[in-house]
Amino acid sequence: MKEIIVNGTGDLDRAARVFLEKSAGSRIVAFYGQMGAGKTTFITALCRAMGVKDVVTSPTFTIVNEYRDGKGDPVYHFDFYRINRLSEAMDIGLFEYFDSGFPCFMEWPEMIQELLPEETLKVQILTDDENTRRLLF
Repeated sequence: MKEIIVNGTGDLDRAARVFLEKSAGSRIVAFYGQMGAGKTTFITALCRAMGVKDVVTSPTFTIVNEYRDGKGDPVYHFDFYRINRLSEAMDIGLFEYFDSGFPCFMEWPEMIQELLPEETLKVQILTDDENTRRLLF
């Protein structure tokens, strides 16, 4: 198991770069953590580290947002918090996103747990205190 400690928001860019290095080859990434743990904040830092210039927001109501990285390739950001049925995830073409070959970052993946591919990298974000987070993967 790998661990990255994030010491406040000023440490996010470093932590995102380290995460991208340590998780190289993992395209489908599921972020687990309690409400307010920093899932959206960390995904925002990951996107920034990948060269995304778009404003990164949690797709709570749209389920998926698409951004473009520094090479112009898509980066997909999912939020399954409001999913009530697995069919809702299937209706957006979930497997087409997974099969696209491009990064897929997910918040609240526990809502679609049985649909996650075997190769999904699972990341637990733990809140140590109001400023410190630990990422375990």
